[in-house]
Amino acid sequence: MDLFGMCGIALLGNGKTRSICAENPKGEVGKAAMEIPDENNPASMLGQGWKVRPCITVQPFEKVVLADIVGPGTIKHIWITATSKTYRDFILRMYWDDEDTPSVEVPLGDFFCNGHAMRTNVSSIPIASNPSGGFNSYWPMPFRKNARIEIESQHKEEIRGFFYQVDYELGEVPDNAAYFHAQWRRSVTPIEAPLHVILDNVKGRGHYVGTYFAWTQLSDGWWGEGEIKFYMDGDTEFPTICGTGTEDYVGGAWCFGETYSGPFLGYPLWKKEEGCVPKHGLYRWHIPDPIRFTKDLKVTIQALGYQDGKIIPRQDDIASTAYWYQTEPHGPFPEMPPAHRRWVR
Repeated sequence: MDLFGMCGIALLGNGKTRSICAENPKGEVGKAAMEIPDENNPASMLGQGWKVRPCITVQPFEKVVLADIVGPGTIKHIWITATSKTYRDFILRMYWDDEDTPSVEVPLGDFFCNGHAMRTNVSSIPIASNPSGGFNSYWPMPFRKNARIEIESQHKEEIRGFFYQVDYELGEVPDNAAYFHAQWRRSVTPIEAPLHVILDNVKGRGHYVGTYFAWTQLSDGWWGEGEIKFYMDGDTEFPTICGTGTEDYVGGAWCFGETYSGPFLGYPLWKKEEGCVPKHGLYRWHIPDPIRFTKDLKVTIQALGYQDGKIIPRQDDIASTAYWYQTEPHGPFPEMPPAHRRWVR
């Protein structure tokens, strides 16, 4: 398996490389950097062909189509940066092949492992978040007819300086290539049954490739004893795959003790400010070890702690982003909560 894309880098191909950004919003051939600056533009002394329109301004409650691409092809890389005000107030959506409902619907920051509306550095294979808020996705996103990426502002103020770039390759897509999906959920776990549903109602064939958590403690003490469970292909009461603890799932052990960020798993955020509850960020990418399913999939995690030699239930605030590939059509997503129910203050 060519995990890092290096083994085939010397091989010639028939694909056509294209890129969309504010300087070339349609990705057209030979039409980048054509904007003519007026006297108020920072590039007014340089003129056309220089850095005239590197970003856009997003108005309050505006929807903006970042990319609208005619296929077949594959999105290879997405880069975005903007103020942290957008991280939970902007919704990122992606649509493949004229579908009516998005295959990706996630708050902007959470998609790039920056939950809690807080900037966090992440150094992993599919997601990299670099200083100071440079978001990168390397998830391959194939499409056969078209691809549309949009953001929706649910923020009350104008956002200036929204930068983006979508790099893609036009070319044939293999018959067995599935479509990329991502979904966000948030819940406060009830103390009587402290279970958070990461993903449900997935029907069809595919494979699960990753999880990101923005986990907020609502009480002191150790919080990471909960097991992740994968119910697949007809599982009912009991799952086929079960983990042994939250820190174990992301490759840690014994209550962490420090933060880390690796190619496939990490615990990049631990934050405890005066007067605030502790916040954690965790991710796990199933790239060498995808969770394959043929009919259906449900994924859950428990909120459990440890005290006086006993595993105890916890009431915590858990936001999760699930990443997976599957055949279309996909099942309905839960309704995205309004901004005031997504924000962590």
